[in-house]
Amino acid sequence: MITPRRHHLQRLRQLWRSAGWPCQDLVEVELLAAGWVERLTDDGGRERLRVTDSGVALIADSLTRNRAARDAHETLVERVAVEMQRAGRIAWRGLTLRAGLPQEDGALQWVQAMPDVYSIRHSTVEDYLEPAIHEIKVSRADLLGELRRPAKSAAYRALSGQCWFVIRAGIAEPDEIPPEYGVLIGHDSHLELARPAPKRACKPDFATWMALARATPLPGAEDPQSPL
Repeated sequence: MITPRRHHLQRLRQLWRSAGWPCQDLVEVELLAAGWVERLTDDGGRERLRVTDSGVALIADSLTRNRAARDAHETLVERVAVEMQRAGRIAWRGLTLRAGLPQEDGALQWVQAMPDVYSIRHSTVEDYLEPAIHEIKVSRADLLGELRRPAKSAAYRALSGQCWFVIRAGIAEPDEIPPEYGVLIGHDSHLELARPAPKRACKPDFATWMALARATPLPGAEDPQSPL
């Protein structure tokens, strides 16, 4: 029996949305061998592929699991954002920011970052803003994939004075997270501080200010404008 991998599911979804023209690569061989797709021949002798009932069931199962993971992720993101507001901070979700990372030759590598929660202190003094980024992970695979992309994590550090990983309880140990990051553990009822994030002096650059100006911060629980 073949264990379905991400590339198998991606190809199945592609075949489901397309006319099913074969690629004749090894992924396709595995799909045929597992019975998730079948070959059909039209009157002109042309061969195409069709997703079988077992393939449809596999797509539906992955959709259910993805939705459950997404719901868990969004729930933890919301909890972190609320905690930032309770701490007197202004919080944003869904920001798209750019960070310039210095390279050995002196050039900048521009990396796009989409932090789960970006927040600053509610202050009119730029030196006291203390921008912070919280990246939420609810699955071990997602966490390990993030740690294997050092440029993305470096962009978070470049854009904030404090950078945190918020991990769902049970998916990893705090020691698995590099020491440059703080660690919060998300339990069903509360957030547990496993390791504080190192603090660095950081001020939002012009591009970040423009992104904040175009975005809308999350309304506070007591914001009279929030229902509008």
